Amino acid sequence: MKLTMLKSKIHRVTTTHAELDYEGSCAIDMNLMDKANILPFEQLHIYNVNNGERFTTYAITAERGSGTIGVNGAAAHKANPGDLLIICTYAELDAAEAEHFSPALVYVDSDNAISHTSHGHLAAA
Repeated sequence: MKLTMLKSKIHRVTTTHAELDYEGSCAIDMNLMDKANILPFEQLHIYNVNNGERFTTYAITAERGSGTIGVNGAAAHKANPGDLLIICTYAELDAAEAEHFSPALVYVDSDNAISHTSHGHLAAA
């Protein structure tokens, strides 16, 4: 059996721009992508804290250290500059892998600079 597990999360990043006339995707500062273990063209699930929109797109790189979070193409209808987003990726793991897996969790400040990171662990029952 395969389980779909949270692979990574960038928590409460601020949208820096939304560009409708673009091919698609979400541009993410390479520092954030590295810390969250997100690869270029990897599928993203994005949750907009401001308006409740939830959408799927893919990652592209933005300049390292820029703080850029750019929502492009049709998804630009779902996020405005200044909106807070939660960006997640998921992975399919078998039960044995899932038991010992820890997602990469990245937290940012108001400028989208990394404030701290964590690896999620389930509490023992």
